[in-house]
Amino acid sequence: MSGPSDEEIETAVIGGPTVHDRTIDLAEYDPAWPELFSGEAARIRKVLGPAVLAVEHVGSTAVPGLAAKPIIDIVLTVRDSSDEASYVSALEAAGYVLRIRESEWFEHRLLKGLDIDVNVHVFSAGCAEIDRMLSFRDHLRRDDGDRRLYEETKRELASRRWKYVQHYANAKSRVVEQILARANRTDDSSTVPGAAP
Repeated sequence: MSGPSDEEIETAVIGGPTVHDRTIDLAEYDPAWPELFSGEAARIRKVLGPAVLAVEHVGSTAVPGLAAKPIIDIVLTVRDSSDEASYVSALEAAGYVLRIRESEWFEHRLLKGLDIDVNVHVFSAGCAEIDRMLSFRDHLRRDDGDRRLYEETKRELASRRWKYVQHYANAKSRVVEQILARANRTDDSSTVPGAAP
């Protein structure tokens, strides 16, 4: 998986992407991260009310013990993420800024927070990418070996210089897919009749 090209990144980012052109700063796990997520989740629920179908903490800051870029990643599920009128203006009034619109990739929208460093990923109900993110998070929470492998991979890649942060994310795709394949095998075996719990 090579991920989006520079042109696709530049097209998707509203106002153009920020050129990073350096290494990636990873922070040791901070037990305050779940609290930051809870505060943001409550804020989003208050602002959007019944338009919120689910709010989940995802990404590395959602995995205890895992080093991460200190940015809280949130998945917000709404009925239809392409219907920006149903949620974007309310979130913008609350201080979030729409930064990414990816109509070709699950109608993904990304809003950044201003008060704290947060990425709010918006997807439609039933989107397969939500399941992938949650499966990956849950597997890393319970599997020490894959959590170590992921962290080692992240640290090695973070030491390199990247034009865009998205390039760093793309470079992790191979190990993410390997871990997800193991996560799916684990999930499948737990649903097989007679399988050990």
